[in-house]
Amino acid sequence: MQGCAFKDLNIANLDWLYEQLNTAYGELGWWPAQSRFEMIIGAVLVQNTAWGNVEKAIANLRERGWLDIDSIHQSEAQELAAAIRPAGYLNVKAARLKNLCDWWLKQGDFATLDSWSTADLRRGLLAVNGIGPETADDILLYAFKRPVFVIDAYTRRILSRLGWLPGKPAYEIVRGVFESTLPQDSQRYGQYHALIVEHAKQHCQAKPKCEGCPLFSRCNYGQMNE
Repeated sequence: MQGCAFKDLNIANLDWLYEQLNTAYGELGWWPAQSRFEMIIGAVLVQNTAWGNVEKAIANLRERGWLDIDSIHQSEAQELAAAIRPAGYLNVKAARLKNLCDWWLKQGDFATLDSWSTADLRRGLLAVNGIGPETADDILLYAFKRPVFVIDAYTRRILSRLGWLPGKPAYEIVRGVFESTLPQDSQRYGQYHALIVEHAKQHCQAKPKCEGCPLFSRCNYGQMNE
């Protein structure tokens, strides 16, 4: 059933997509951060906003010396919210950061969490109030180097325009298709996701810029609107 519904999300097509994007944009070295913990903070702050806003919020936290678990955990909620204001939804995200740090401190440190299985670590992250599947998978992939594929709005947009994604399937279904089709490789998954983000920024925007698009030859949307 699943294989039939997602017949175009096969190894040949997904490899083609990766190679086209990799040729166009090269090695991207995503996720941009100076530490593993900064990656985790960024995964929460980037919810519903552009990365440029996240960079401003992180700069504010760095200026205050708050880019560590204890500092965020001990900070006053209002002060933390003010620091991350550029990322938007400041009170909501401040609460989520504090929830995550509280959970983290109860579990231990990086060394402890590194020893957990991917399934257990994902389950633990998802149990934190405010941490959804995409945020959890960003953390798993980039901070913990686990082979999980991040499905974001950019991924759905590109696959839909190519004509490979029927309907609006649930997050876990699409993630499962990618992970069961592609070899388990966290480095390649990280680059793949970064390439998708870059392509969405440069070409596959809400209003697409099809001229010069490296996927144009096989894009249903582009061909129909040429």
